Amino acid sequence: MLVESNALPAFGRSTQSPALSFTPAYVYDAAVLRGRVAVLRGLFGDLFRISYAIKSNPNPAVLRIMAAEADHLDASSWAEVIRALEAGGAPRAITWSGPGKRLAELRALAAPGRARGVALVAEGLDEIDDIARLSAEHGVVQDVLIRINPDHVPRGFGASMSGKPSQFGIDEAAVPEAVAHVDAQPALRLAGFHVYTGSNCLSADAIVENFANMARLFRELSRDGTRVLDKLIFGAGFGLPYHAGQADLDVAAVRAGIAPLVAGLRALPGLAGAAFVLELGRWLSGPAGALVTEVLAVKDSRGQRIAVCDAGFNNHLAACGMMGSVFRKDYPIANLTGAARPPEEVRLTGPLCTSIDALAGPLPLPRVARGDRLAVMLSGAYGLTASPTRFISHPDPVELMLDGDSLRDVSETAMNHVLP
Repeated sequence: MLVESNALPAFGRSTQSPALSFTPAYVYDAAVLRGRVAVLRGLFGDLFRISYAIKSNPNPAVLRIMAAEADHLDASSWAEVIRALEAGGAPRAITWSGPGKRLAELRALAAPGRARGVALVAEGLDEIDDIARLSAEHGVVQDVLIRINPDHVPRGFGASMSGKPSQFGIDEAAVPEAVAHVDAQPALRLAGFHVYTGSNCLSADAIVENFANMARLFRELSRDGTRVLDKLIFGAGFGLPYHAGQADLDVAAVRAGIAPLVAGLRALPGLAGAAFVLELGRWLSGPAGALVTEVLAVKDSRGQRIAVCDAGFNNHLAACGMMGSVFRKDYPIANLTGAARPPEEVRLTGPLCTSIDALAGPLPLPRVARGDRLAVMLSGAYGLTASPTRFISHPDPVELMLDGDSLRDVSETAMNHVLP
């Protein structure tokens, strides 16, 4: 059974805690974080190592839990590499992906220090040349995975990063050249391949089709398993049912569909000892968080009830429909203060002086009053750190971790942009 997304009783209790004295507040539930990893391990543990995509929620308290519960961490910036190490991640269980890596950062990766052992996911030939030169200067051999931009991406993914001109990875047709490029560098070792084609998919069939394509690529690029590789990273793209009418992804059906594909790869001699890594972000952290916002004012305007909240797109860009959505659709929202009141249609806005600051609605909620606390559910991924918090200079939200009966402040005053 899946861990239920953001059990309301737990988040309701959190609103009564003295620790929640300020809103907006992101509240994370440690039990849900651990539970989601446990569910995934129960379904896929015999096929994959579980990897957490840090970009979905890099809060250090969240990351410490995920470093302990998952097998692997995917960093998309140098700052995330450092965060992963500080959270207890082992260097050889961390990969660093993402376009646009700075030379100073690549130099720090190659230099002696705590990041030695972190594998680089190369996104282009220039990056391969840079890390080869810097590794040679330091007299080390750097593990490199090549990120592939596949020719084909199934329909059904909320955001597609491949199958088109892209800053991500190396085009499928050019990967053999990139492999030869790595092989020609004495200071580099080709450790494996990485594919992440798209995100937030709720179709088991589309995900299985995507895995079949990844399996084909890995088979071909390993020369039918005659080449020994250490690591193959499968970007999962598992989605969440954010909006009305959507159903949870059938992860059991995904398991049934991809198990034969994985078994076929595992039977190849060169891949028998490879780590097969299942990389996820939002599916793990999304259900473990809610944004709690207070209603500052309620008014009627031309026949419509409007509640102005202290959180808007400056705090939750995705809930306001501004992270790739063509049309804004409502996240699940609960009135934590007045859950027993009769329903009434209301439109929720944030406090910003722009008409695009629309949080939700019109939607039916238990009658909303000034001072009520509302919870925007499924907000543990791509919430605070994916939002323009400096816009119009409102206070930053706090971040709280609910762990059993404890609710503690785990806020950061600012993102830790680590430069070597």
